[in-house]
Amino acid sequence: MRLFLKNQSETEALGISLAALCVPGDCIALNGSYGMGKSTFARAFLRALTGDAALDVPSPSFPILLTYDTPRGPVFHYDLWRLEGPDALDELDWDAACEGIMLVEWPERAEDLLPDGALHLTLEQGGTDDEREVSLVGWPDARLMGLGV
Repeated sequence: MRLFLKNQSETEALGISLAALCVPGDCIALNGSYGMGKSTFARAFLRALTGDAALDVPSPSFPILLTYDTPRGPVFHYDLWRLEGPDALDELDWDAACEGIMLVEWPERAEDLLPDGALHLTLEQGGTDDEREVSLVGWPDARLMGLGV
């Protein structure tokens, strides 16, 4: 599935819509270069799942992992940019995270440890500075029909 987002508000709406579809065991793998909206998406996604519109959602770049308690169970937000290799995931609750909801930035650094059935969401530059082209791969299209974006 391919989406065209006009601005930051539409990126946030996508995060909120996907949060409504997520259940424990789901993994969203966020791909995209710096400045493409991964943090914007993650912030909206996590605020929607926790039900807290003012939730402070810092980037997990330094700690690599931040966890959030939600009504649907724990959410594990990873930023694997600084990961020294997939073996380091053992020390970062990776197995437990696979039972919850995972949001993984820079997922290619997990190599083959990324859960099967992960939704790969790729954000790319659109026609203007504010626009984004988004591809969603890995979930059946029927599941994604509820996006409403």
